[in-house]
Amino acid sequence: MNTTSGAVAWRERLLGMFHSPYQPTEPELFREMLAAVAGHPGFEFPDFTFIDLGSGKGRTLLMAADYPFRRIVGVELLPALHAIAAANVKEYKSESQKCSAIDVLCGDAAEYEFPLEPILLYLFNPLPEVGLRCMVANLEQSLQSRPRRVVVLYHNPQLEHVVAEGSLLGKAGGTHQYSIFVTNSMSS
Repeated sequence: MNTTSGAVAWRERLLGMFHSPYQPTEPELFREMLAAVAGHPGFEFPDFTFIDLGSGKGRTLLMAADYPFRRIVGVELLPALHAIAAANVKEYKSESQKCSAIDVLCGDAAEYEFPLEPILLYLFNPLPEVGLRCMVANLEQSLQSRPRRVVVLYHNPQLEHVVAEGSLLGKAGGTHQYSIFVTNSMSS
């Protein structure tokens, strides 16, 4: 599997400077973050679709496959990283794998159309502030048209204030390394 930042070409690094540089998620922290989400009332893995915006080479998608999500979706802007993610997903087989419904899409996370089902949305600073505002507005519009349970797991929340400004999500926990937001209907 090719999931490290070391093999990212100069062109993708340059493009990443305009959007977000490629940063793979560390497995130990990922497990810690999902344990925190799993402890939240109303959260059951099989009810949720895991979505990673800015999925890069797919490391987080493969780690999420060890949990019994309904399905897993990765969205990556850069075609070269998307192609690597698609190859990694195709090759991935693990005894610990609990979800094999994994889709990778090449597209702009700021314009992603959210599925109308419960979502665990994973963000590791995939967008600059303008793009994140657009993504949050898209999510809020989707939630207004079809209310449902949504959890946002924001790793390294440099732009947390953008997510917090939304009217349909409330902060439900976290540490200095991540924040958890949930739809207001889940926080009661």
